[in-house]
Amino acid sequence: MNVVGKKTPRIEGPEKTNGSLEYAADLKQSSHLWGKTLRSPYPHARIISIDTSQASKLEGVKVILTGKDHPHLMGRMMRDLPVLAIDKVRFIGERVVAVAADSLDTVNQALELIHVQYEELEPVYTVDAALRHNAPLIHESPQSYPGAFSHPDQPELPNLCSYGRWTHGDVDKELKVSDRVISNTFYTQKEHHGYMETHACMVDVGTDGITNVWASNKSPHLLRMQLAATFEIEPTSVRVHPMPVGGDFGGKGSPMDVPVAYLLSKHAGKPVKIVMTYQEELLAANSRHPSKITVSTGVTSEGNLTSLQVDAVFDGGAYGAFKPAPNINLHGLEQAGSCYRFTALDVTSHIAYTNTLPSGHMRSPGGPQINFAIESHLNIVASELGIDAYQFRRKNLLRQGDLAPNEEKWGTIKAIEVLDAAAEKIGWGTPKGAHVGRGIAMYERGPIGGDSSCQIVVHTNGNITLFVPVADPGQGAYTAMQQIIAENLSISPSRIQVKAAPTDQLPFDLGVSGSRVTFALGATVMEGLKTIKNHLLELTGSEDFDQGYSALCDHFEGDAIIDAYKSVPIFPDPPSTEFTAQAAEVEVDVETGLVRVTKFISAHDVGTIINPEGHRGQILGGAIQGIGMALVEEHLIQDGKPITLSLADYKIPNIADIPGFEIVYLPRNEGPGPYNSGAIAEAANVPSASAVANAIQDAIKLPVCQLPVTAERIYSMTHQNNVEEEGNE
Repeated sequence: MNVVGKKTPRIEGPEKTNGSLEYAADLKQSSHLWGKTLRSPYPHARIISIDTSQASKLEGVKVILTGKDHPHLMGRMMRDLPVLAIDKVRFIGERVVAVAADSLDTVNQALELIHVQYEELEPVYTVDAALRHNAPLIHESPQSYPGAFSHPDQPELPNLCSYGRWTHGDVDKELKVSDRVISNTFYTQKEHHGYMETHACMVDVGTDGITNVWASNKSPHLLRMQLAATFEIEPTSVRVHPMPVGGDFGGKGSPMDVPVAYLLSKHAGKPVKIVMTYQEELLAANSRHPSKITVSTGVTSEGNLTSLQVDAVFDGGAYGAFKPAPNINLHGLEQAGSCYRFTALDVTSHIAYTNTLPSGHMRSPGGPQINFAIESHLNIVASELGIDAYQFRRKNLLRQGDLAPNEEKWGTIKAIEVLDAAAEKIGWGTPKGAHVGRGIAMYERGPIGGDSSCQIVVHTNGNITLFVPVADPGQGAYTAMQQIIAENLSISPSRIQVKAAPTDQLPFDLGVSGSRVTFALGATVMEGLKTIKNHLLELTGSEDFDQGYSALCDHFEGDAIIDAYKSVPIFPDPPSTEFTAQAAEVEVDVETGLVRVTKFISAHDVGTIINPEGHRGQILGGAIQGIGMALVEEHLIQDGKPITLSLADYKIPNIADIPGFEIVYLPRNEGPGPYNSGAIAEAANVPSASAVANAIQDAIKLPVCQLPVTAERIYSMTHQNNVEEEGNE
C-alpha cells in the first residue's frame, strides 16, 4: 500500500502548532454575553431562598436564572441532573444560579452579590454508607427519572443509581468443586481526565427558531438529542457545530454547560459563551468512578482457573447523568476475566449515589478498575499457589478455538503470543536487583460500531473534501480518513481535506467513543468511495479516479456530492478482538516508598496500522496515563469537597516519570476496520496500572490492593509489615 501504513503528517498539525486552530473558548460573536453559574458550597442541602436583587441592579447584567423558575433535567441517558438546582443541592459545586452579563468581570461581580440560604442535610460520602439500611436518601425516587434503568434482579437498596449483572455457567457449582477458593478486595480512586482544554461552549438561540451550538463536545449529534430532550424541543431546531476538542479521554461527551447557555441565550436574546476554569473542572466536571471490587476465583491444585465471581461497587457521585449507556452502568464489567479460560462467571455491579462530585465515563469506563482487581488478584493467587505469575497466566489464557467467558467466539486469539512477547522483552526470569520488581497484565479490546455518516465532495479540479459528523479530540481520526481515501483512490493525501459538518448537514452519528471512529466512520467512508467508483465505472468504464473525476463532475454539473450512511453493528460481526500484554519493571526505595518505573513493554496483536506514528502515539499516551493511575493520580475528596483544585495539586505524570518504552507488534491478517485495521486507544491504557502494581508487588513482596500506589502508601505497607514481623519474633 502507498498511503495506508505509512507515516503521515497530522492533517490539522500546522494549525495546532501555529495557534490558528479555533477551539470553543476562542469563539467571538458581536455582542455575545458571558455566562457563569453560582455553585453550591454544601454537599447536601435544601435551598430555602435565593436573593438576586443586588446582582440584578449591577450594570451590564442581562439575565439571572434559577432552577425553581426553570426546572429542567439533563443527562446523557438518564436525566437526573437539574440544569440548575431546583429544590436542593447534592454535591459541592452543583450549579444553583446562572448569570449572563456583557463581560466576564461583571458576571463574577454579580455572582458575589447573590445570596442563597440553605438548610444543611445529612450527607453521605461513601458507598458503604450510601447503601446501608436507613441511609439518608440523596434522591427520593431515582427510578422515576427519564432514562432510568431497572435490572430485573436489582436489589432493594437505598441510593442505588444502577445495578448490573453478567453471568455464564454455574459459579456456585464450580466453586464447590474447586480445590481452593481465593478472595481479595481491591480499591481504586477517583480520577480526573486531565485534558488540556476545559469545557467551553457558545449558544445562540435565534429568532428564526434555530439554536446554534458550538461546544467542546466529542459527540455533536448526541449533544443535539440531549439538549432537545432537556427542553422538550425538536432536535431539528438545534444545529451543533463540531469544534476541535483539546483532549477528551471520555470526559467531553456530556452537555455540561450547554443547557445553561441555552437558557441564558433564550432569555437574553443574544449568544452566550461559558468557559469553565480548571478549578471548576476539578470541582464540578465528571470523574472516573472510584471502586471497591471483591474478586473470588476457584482454582485447582494444578493451577487451573475454574470460575470467577466479582462483586463491584462504584461511587457514582451525586448524579447518574454522565453515563451514556442504556443500563446506566460501566461496560468494562462485561470484560471481567475475558482473556482467561473461566468456565463460569458471575459479575455484579452496584453504582451508588453519594454526595460527591458526579462520576462519569473515563477511558474504557470500568475497564481499568476491573482489570486492576482481576490482574492483581491473579498475581496473589499465583503467589499463594507457588506458581510464577507469568506461567500462571500462560496456563490459563484463551487459546485459538476457545470460547470467551461470555461464550463469544473470536476469529483470532493471540493472547499467549502477546504475553510471551511482553515477558521476553521485560526480561522475565532474568536476575534483578534488590527491590526491583517485574509485573505483567493482560487485556483484550475490539472496537464498537454504531451508525455513522459522511459526505464526500469531489471538486472539479480533482481535489476532495470529506465532511464528517464528529470532532477530533486528538486521536488523529481525520488523518486516518484522509489516508483511507488517498489509498482507495490512488491519489496524494495533500489533495484531500477533512472538515467537520454541522448536525443539519449529515445524518446521525454516535460520536467519538470506544475506539470506534476508524472502524465505524472508516466503514462509512469506504461505502462512499464504493459509490464513487461505481459512478466512475458507469461513466468511463474504469474505476481510475484521475482519469474519471472530470466525467463524474460533468455528470453532477459541478462538484460531485456523495452522501454515505452506514448502520455499523455495535460489535464487529463476526466477533473480533485484539489482545494486549503489558509488562513493567520498577525500582522501589523502601526507605521512602518512592517508585520509579524503569522499563515498560506494550505488546499488541494488531491488524493493519493506518498511521504508524499516530498508532504509536495512542499507545504511549494510553500507557503513560495508566502509569499515572498506578502511581500518582487521585482526585481527593474530603467531607464531600474536592481538595485537589488545581493541576499543581492534582498530580499527573510528567516527562521525568516516563520510563524506557518498547512496543511489540504481532501482526494478523484480519481486522474489523478498513484495510483490516483494529482498535488501539483503550487497549494501550487499561492494563497499564495493573502491570505497574504487579511489578510493585513483586518488588516489595506484599499484595497491592489499592490504587494509586503512592510513596506514602508503600512506606506504610512495608513499615507496617516490618513492625508485624518484629512483633512476631
